[in-house]
Amino acid sequence: MSLLDQLAEKHILAALRQGELDDLPGSGRPLQLDDDSHVPAELRAGYRILKNSGYLQPELEMRREALELDELLRTVDPADQRYQQQEQRLRLLEIKLRQAGICTDFLHGGYGGKVQQHFLEEK
Repeated sequence: MSLLDQLAEKHILAALRQGELDDLPGSGRPLQLDDDSHVPAELRAGYRILKNSGYLQPELEMRREALELDELLRTVDPADQRYQQQEQRLRLLEIKLRQAGICTDFLHGGYGGKVQQHFLEEK
């Protein structure tokens, strides 16, 4: 056991004896572990740090931004100059997403529109 491991173990045991680790959130419940079996063992710690800090893969970040722009465009008047700029940005993001192999149906109400149409037909 390395010196660092020994120090960590010593502090953990001291905290246990003093009751500092009692009544922690989630105490007594099973851990929710991520399935990182597809990530090489030497990269898992780095991936976990990136994930916990809110980092998204570039494709997912573009998807998130496209969704935000789509929502924004629904609230802006199409005659507004900013509308045209943001719409161009959205179209560029859509092209980049398609090039990355990501389906962009979520921007066109694909599934949601079909569900809505189905319920309208039932009436």
